[in-house]
Amino acid sequence: MDILWKSKYWQRSAGRDHVIPMQHPNAFRFLRDMVNASVLIVSDFGRYTKELASLRKDVVAPYVHVVDSFLNDDPSDPFEARPTLLFFRGRTVRKDEGKIRAELSKILKDKDGVRFEDGRARGNGIKTSTEGMRSSKFCLHPAGDTPSSCRLFDAIVSHCIPVIISGRIELPFEDEIDYSEFSLFFSVEEALRPDYLLNQLRQMPKEKWVEMWSKLKNVSSHYEFQYPPRKGDAVNMIWRQVKHKIPAVNLAIHRNKRLKILDWW
Repeated sequence: MDILWKSKYWQRSAGRDHVIPMQHPNAFRFLRDMVNASVLIVSDFGRYTKELASLRKDVVAPYVHVVDSFLNDDPSDPFEARPTLLFFRGRTVRKDEGKIRAELSKILKDKDGVRFEDGRARGNGIKTSTEGMRSSKFCLHPAGDTPSSCRLFDAIVSHCIPVIISGRIELPFEDEIDYSEFSLFFSVEEALRPDYLLNQLRQMPKEKWVEMWSKLKNVSSHYEFQYPPRKGDAVNMIWRQVKHKIPAVNLAIHRNKRLKILDWW
């Protein structure tokens, strides 16, 4: 931080025109207040206060997906090609909002059409998750230690309609992408209501599911990290989001040059 603060580039705007990736929830954990004027690239705001990070100045980026993308997903009947109704594989013992996983396990495990498994996305676990997501109509996404996790983006590139359970999740590229077109959202209270979630999934008409599945396929390329980047991939989308922040950055820089009482508003 000492080297950074002494840089002429930092000093010209007090860091407001800097972009700092902080994808891990604990990144810069004890230094965040020293760089909170910069544009931060985060996975979500689960471990940030509103004084340190906000949608106004910062960018939410997707996790890198762990499973391979489903590239040849073109069955004649995609609905019937996915016999499992709901799939989840992950650790059931988590902190904070993630405590809901243990409760969901009690409610959903062994239900007809549900695969609810405790496991890690490592080694054979990745293969199991890949097979599970590609053969399921819906993929459950409860919070982990923070509201988001790579599981959501695994589901997207597997074309498994995400079922998101969180009241505090922020999603990447949401000024360009309408997640309600290919995802379902439930509050924690709704998800823990016996049989409510499964009944909602079972009542969805086949035509509606196919429509959402098609839209999911169309947006999945936005979650691919590639080098060199390609138009519309995750890297390109992140920089587009940064570009959208530039007017606010310029406003803050210009105001700071003439204000006598900083941030009076």
